[in-house]
Amino acid sequence: MRSRREFLAQASGVALASTLPQVGSPLGRETGGACFNHEVSLEGEWWFRTDPAGSGETCGWYQPQLATADWVRVAVPHTWQIMPGTEEYYGTAWYRRTFETRPERIEFEAVFHSATVWVNGKPAGQHIGKGYTAFALDITPLLHWKAPNAVAVKVDNAFSDSMLPRDKPSDWAHDGGIYRPVRLLITPPVFIERIAVDAIPDLSADTAKFEMSAAVRNTSGTDWRGELAYLVIEDESGKIVSEKHGVPPLNAEVGRGVHYRDTGRYIVATQAVAFRPSQPVPADRHSVHELSTSLGVRTIEITNGGFYLNGERVRLMGVERMAGSNPEFGMAEPEAWIKHDHNDLKDLNCVFTRVHWQQDRRTLDYCDRDGIFFQSEVPTWGPDTFKSMGPDPLPELMHNGLEQLREMIERDRNHPCIFSWGLCNEIGGQNPRGFEFAKRMYEEAKRIDPHRLCSFASNSLQQNPGKDVSQIMDFIEWNEYYQTWYGGTKEDLRRNLDAIHRAFPDKPIVISEYGYCACTPDRPEDDSKRVDVLVGHDRVFRDADYVAGLIFFDYNDYRTHVGDKGVRACKQRVHGVVDVFGSRDRGSSMEEPASQQSIYRLQSIDNQFS
Repeated sequence: MRSRREFLAQASGVALASTLPQVGSPLGRETGGACFNHEVSLEGEWWFRTDPAGSGETCGWYQPQLATADWVRVAVPHTWQIMPGTEEYYGTAWYRRTFETRPERIEFEAVFHSATVWVNGKPAGQHIGKGYTAFALDITPLLHWKAPNAVAVKVDNAFSDSMLPRDKPSDWAHDGGIYRPVRLLITPPVFIERIAVDAIPDLSADTAKFEMSAAVRNTSGTDWRGELAYLVIEDESGKIVSEKHGVPPLNAEVGRGVHYRDTGRYIVATQAVAFRPSQPVPADRHSVHELSTSLGVRTIEITNGGFYLNGERVRLMGVERMAGSNPEFGMAEPEAWIKHDHNDLKDLNCVFTRVHWQQDRRTLDYCDRDGIFFQSEVPTWGPDTFKSMGPDPLPELMHNGLEQLREMIERDRNHPCIFSWGLCNEIGGQNPRGFEFAKRMYEEAKRIDPHRLCSFASNSLQQNPGKDVSQIMDFIEWNEYYQTWYGGTKEDLRRNLDAIHRAFPDKPIVISEYGYCACTPDRPEDDSKRVDVLVGHDRVFRDADYVAGLIFFDYNDYRTHVGDKGVRACKQRVHGVVDVFGSRDRGSSMEEPASQQSIYRLQSIDNQFS
């Protein structure tokens, strides 16, 4: 029997069935009966070249028969920020490859930060200024069905003041490239695009209410009529606890989609439950498509100024990991490295973390399985986000933030590890423009996902905390840097913490960052100082029962284009428990990987004599 404090990842699924008579292929394809979600990886070898003159599109680099003599082979996922000679290149680059299959859509888990895609020399679509969220493009009309197909992607990672993160100040690596997995999604023309599931337990009755919504899209040439079916099954026992067939008919017109919502109730005892694809549909129905996701049964509430997980009060502690920091991988991290770092986080007893930008699916899958609560964030970073503006946020920046928020929630909302949505970080929460931006982001997050908590990591609670935009959030997050960025002492910290609690007596406080950064000349590097800050500040936090969570910043020294130490692919901030290679010995962390070290040593010598 599982503890009610646990939350687990589960398989989930919904089946789509056609109620129209089947004549040959009912959807205009040779489907061969039931068509399930099938994926074909496009990871591996691609052709790559940079485009510093911005002439690639004019020169037709998207054309399928283009010669590749001036291109180099790379392995996708890939970032050019770790390649010798392009580590500090911010601009346009291109990727190309061919494939032989019959997909509906091509999905990129992330391209930083803008992508324009061609298939067989024709435009397939764009994803602009959203470098950490997934996107899929319908490429069916562009395909050659009995010949190889060519895909070309123009990628841009130049700094921009009309997207988030805005321009250059954001303090992490802006690695350009197709840096997360790419796949082909083979589906019928009428398919389930996504499902969203909330499972909310009633602990007093050992039941749970579930709310499910499904988006069905019709890309065929005719109108479609059908229905949904689903099961609810306990993950470990396989016991069916709820089942539904013959959901009222759905009508999807040509080129349009339809949304369906349903609410049910089922017995869960103290175990988690799951959705799985439906059992065989009735004989008079033709199974068209099935889609799976993950979910968990758990409730997170705020009561009496504290966090309650499935009815039990918890105080959560952890550390933040800055992804993309190993110079051998950059942001193009393999799954083995993601597991390496998160296994280390588990060894450090991390049960709670946040990040500065939307993360890899594989990261969230790990946290689902291994029990790390996670705050995923839109990369709204720093007070300069709203610099040189009028009384309101720039419309294009507001639009970009809302789009990134929607894409993040649509992709990740079913993950049980998602504790809360992070809306901003260190924006100057008493600035009118930042206040309005955070308010609109909060309202939109609640519209899309009303059950999840929302907050933002504030660095503006040192004076007049009651005026901060934190007042509209579900709980308070404070980036606390006494004895470093804020100066002062532990007693100053204690007084400031009490003032924040007096301003928001009913809201739990999460210390969303704290630690010691030796990144200015007046702060010499000293791990003993880092330990002193950690231990001393922890004592203050433990004495305050209204502090419901702590996140130490940070787990690793991290790569950043504004780093004060290291060079090229190893430009970094020394801030963490381990170095950029995951080692607790920083002896070589400022150097490049072995394949690049000699190049930079020569460059260093040249610089000394120039």
